[in-house]
Amino acid sequence: MNEQIISGAGFAALADSVQPLRRAGQFSGEPGCIADARLLAVQFLQQLEAEWLATLGERTSGDLLLVVSELVTNAERHSHGPYLLELEGTDRQVVVTVYDSSSVLPRRYEQDPARLGGHGMEIVHAIADGLLAERVPVGKRVQAVFDLERRRITT
Repeated sequence: MNEQIISGAGFAALADSVQPLRRAGQFSGEPGCIADARLLAVQFLQQLEAEWLATLGERTSGDLLLVVSELVTNAERHSHGPYLLELEGTDRQVVVTVYDSSSVLPRRYEQDPARLGGHGMEIVHAIADGLLAERVPVGKRVQAVFDLERRRITT
């Protein structure tokens, strides 16, 4: 058996070379796509917990699934074509990214409990640890970041 002990800087370099878990799915916008996107996210989170030993907990898992639902619902509602859901994560962070064909950036309205609809980005902004929306050549990219280390400390 050929064993090698890695320590110090060698271990840090090895740890930095590990790629995060990545999953992606393209959705047409046909009925059932939002449920399919959520299923992809559930499977991703299960794999992240198993392979990365990520500590998510019910609240963070629920928040992540809610963000996936809100972002893909917005993409389905406001774009004219398919959209792409990308999930990337480690034991420290999860990033949810949705690309769609509309170049119109999402709006986050001021809180108004009397307003019907338009609360999606308000919800995403409230529960994600970071939020980015930008135009890209194909339309736009909306990205929500979850800091798992911070969530372990605060919950």
